[in-house]
Parts: sequence; structure tokens; C-alpha cells
Amino acid sequence: MSSDALTEPEIASIRTILREAFGDGDDAFAEDDWTHALGGTHFVLDLDGEIVTHAAIVERQLWIRERPVRTGYIEAVATDPGHQSRGFGSVVMEAVTDHVRESFDLGALGTGRLSFYQRLGWEAWKGPAYVRDPGGLIRTRDDEGYILVLRTPMSPSFEGTEPLSCLARVGEPW
Repeated sequence: MSSDALTEPEIASIRTILREAFGDGDDAFAEDDWTHALGGTHFVLDLDGEIVTHAAIVERQLWIRERPVRTGYIEAVATDPGHQSRGFGSVVMEAVTDHVRESFDLGALGTGRLSFYQRLGWEAWKGPAYVRDPGGLIRTRDDEGYILVLRTPMSPSFEGTEPLSCLARVGEPW
């Protein structure tokens, strides 16, 4: 469903899941993180009428070297802590992965949980990462090793070692 189709109770439920799943501290789910998840397509899994898992796909333009690529970027993936380790995240991410393969030239996401996504066909980007801002390209070394991509039937040919860049945005760039 689109962001506009989410009801206030659904939004409240999703935000509670994200807050509880990410916890406090450096990994906390910030307001900017929620903003990044809006404007696209939301995937939810509900159990007995209660949302337990969420993921969003937003369209972003990434560049492989200097080639722009229409990308389905994954945001706000989480399962309610009381329902984790039951396969719900995998079910939602399989649907998300299928949608990206059908609808975009590339899929991408930033994560510290590489193996969860890699078993679904996502691959680690091995090249340097950059943010494009009005002053030019700025290397984002701290994000390198945490960016995953998903090839689709429409993906351009690439090795995965080329420079990868995204537009600057408030909060985390990747």
C-alpha cells in the first residue's frame, strides 16, 4: 500500500514496531528514518489483525559510476520484537524483493544485518560509496560494507566495485 493509504492506527503501530525493534542509542530509529520511508510502497504482515512486520520501498536515483539508475530503496524494515525469529521478516522481504525485481532497475539498502538479506539474493556493494551534494561527491566510508544491492532483469551491467552514489538527504544518506 502507498504511504497515503496508511491509516493513523497503522502508522502508529508501524512506528511502535520500528522504535521497539531498533531500540535506543546509536541504532535508534529516528524521525529522519521515518521520513525516508514515506512516499513509496509499504509492505506489512499482520497476525490476527495486528501488524507485526513492516518494510517500505521508496524510489531513489543512485549512480553507478556516472550512470543514473532508477532504484527501489528499502527502508524501515522491522518485526515486532515479540514476533521475531518466526520467519515474518523473511516473508515480507521476499515480497519486497520480488516487487523490486519487477519494478526497478536496481534494488538497494543499507544494513548491518548483511546475511539476512544476502540469503534472499542481495549482494554487498564492494566499491566506494559517495553522496552527491551541491559541492560535489563526498565519500561515505562509514557506509561502505553496509550497502547491499539487488540485481533485477532491468539492471545495467556492473561489477559491484565501481563508485556508487546517492543524493544527499537529511539524516543518514544511505
